Amino acid sequence: MRLSVWMVMCALCAAAMPAQAQDSAQALRQDIQTLRRTLESMEQRLQALEQTEAGTPAAAVASPPPAVVATAPASTLARAAQVPGTGQAILPPRDSVGDPSTAASRPDSAAGPTDPELKGFFAIPNTDTMIRIGGYAKLDAIADARASGDEDQFITSTIPVGGDHRDMRNLNLHAKQTRFSFEARRPTTRGNLRFYLENDFFGSSDGYEFRLRHAYGQLGNTYAGYGYSSFMDADSLPDTLDFAGPGGAGYLLVAGIHHTFAMGKGNTLTIAAEDPDSELAGTTDDTRAESRLPDVTLTARMERDWGHLQLGAVARSIGYDGIDRDERKLGGGVQLSGSASVGEQDLLLFGVLGGKGLSRYTADLTGSGLDAAIALDGRLRMLSLAGGFVGYTHYWSPMWRSNLVLGQLTLGRDDALAADAFRQSRYGVLNLIWSPAPSWTMGMELLYGQLEQQDGQRADTMRLQGSLQYNFIK
Repeated sequence: MRLSVWMVMCALCAAAMPAQAQDSAQALRQDIQTLRRTLESMEQRLQALEQTEAGTPAAAVASPPPAVVATAPASTLARAAQVPGTGQAILPPRDSVGDPSTAASRPDSAAGPTDPELKGFFAIPNTDTMIRIGGYAKLDAIADARASGDEDQFITSTIPVGGDHRDMRNLNLHAKQTRFSFEARRPTTRGNLRFYLENDFFGSSDGYEFRLRHAYGQLGNTYAGYGYSSFMDADSLPDTLDFAGPGGAGYLLVAGIHHTFAMGKGNTLTIAAEDPDSELAGTTDDTRAESRLPDVTLTARMERDWGHLQLGAVARSIGYDGIDRDERKLGGGVQLSGSASVGEQDLLLFGVLGGKGLSRYTADLTGSGLDAAIALDGRLRMLSLAGGFVGYTHYWSPMWRSNLVLGQLTLGRDDALAADAFRQSRYGVLNLIWSPAPSWTMGMELLYGQLEQQDGQRADTMRLQGSLQYNFIK
């Protein structure tokens, strides 16, 4: 490019210099000044084109005079339509029906393993902003052998036990998993900026109420808004047709702010402050749960081309306020999760967690009021919890894959809890998924769940689920 500029300059010089030798020195000076202005304009155009090709904004470069503006070639415009200023994906690509990795916050807003090429973005004219409208339409057909508690999701903690549990076959069709997302990305002088908004239709149990899943912004490595807790690991969640997934997995949507520090070579450290919520058992009209401090999370993560490992810890202040007594205690826990490629096609996913006052951060028990319990004497008892899951994905061919997932979640026994309160759940899934085209996925899934209460009573159920899904972008 610079060689071409000098060739043009030489040609202009030859054209501007008269053939006669009697030209005055003043006339030559004017010709040189004209050539310098022309060269400066061409240098500015060159810098703008080079920055556009490199994916950096050209707005800081001074615009050339109208007399020298030229239309950019089609190849340059095509390159400019790529998503600018985005960190490179490290994790190996993978497929996922629910696609939780797309919504996850990442250092430098990098691409995720389910969307490594960031397809579907288009530019807003005369800006550096790229936007994408995404999501999918999904129909689930669900057949239960016995009462399952929740007809739309397979949540093992809701399985009826005792007199409510009976052989009650039920067929249900719904499209509540259907999802809509909007995403915007642009480079700034302070780092890459990402805005992400996502909704589904699980807002009510008896209808299709629009529900917010994610609404956040991220500038550089600083995240603020509503979405996944930094304690959870979206990249470790298994590929299931069922929406809920294993009950022993860490899972929470929450408002918060966090910042990630890059440690080099795919290693990061994230610290977060998130909206607290003391979920207590044994509250009465005279007592109420109290949250005075945010939940604080620290997460260390390592990413490699074979997979990743993540270790997260959360500290919580859990308490209550009553007429005669109030009490607060420190709770929290840890989670180790990750993924690993097995051979050329298969994938291993896992997660294990444990702690006290950690129920809110699990898929099975969030919202259940089992972080702690208020005993009859007014003392606050923190409830211990341990659980985990393991999932294995096998690709039979580029279009066919299967997933085997096993999980368990156990809450400690405590006489402050009711006899019918949660004690333990077990979860199992086996599926076969066919994706004849990137935008079209269908499959069948067999699920098994078992629930045990504090008094030792148990119940189990089986579910057969078929799904048909159309993706907007893939």
